[in-house]
Amino acid sequence: MNMLLEVNITGKTILLIDDELNVREIVKFCLQDLAGWDVVTADSPLEGLQNAVRHSPDAIVLDISIRDMASFEFMSKLRNNPETQAIPVVLLSAKARWLDSQILQQYQVAGVILKPFNPVTLPAQVAQLLGWDFTSLMD
Repeated sequence: MNMLLEVNITGKTILLIDDELNVREIVKFCLQDLAGWDVVTADSPLEGLQNAVRHSPDAIVLDISIRDMASFEFMSKLRNNPETQAIPVVLLSAKARWLDSQILQQYQVAGVILKPFNPVTLPAQVAQLLGWDFTSLMD
């Protein structure tokens, strides 16, 4: 049984969307090496939308900024596309205070992880927000 959970969670694919190369590399490394997930990256919301359709990821980790309206446009298009509307999204944000519960509910956001984040605990935070069992990876 435990082996099934481990196979299940390590077979996950995450779409990571972040316009900062350094952050993208750190997050990708953490999710791949610490959690064993496949990570597909995109450096813009437009590329992210294309990758969401192309790769059908199990979840999306999206860096969001209040100055970047493209992120909200991305979320609208993601939720309005039958192929991608059910993909859970976890936001990475340096300024999560402006993200009120109404916005999170409107875009069906699974949760928010604040920047700066702890790279070591990042996969567990993502798994917890998505309701995935991460304990099997910690054994």
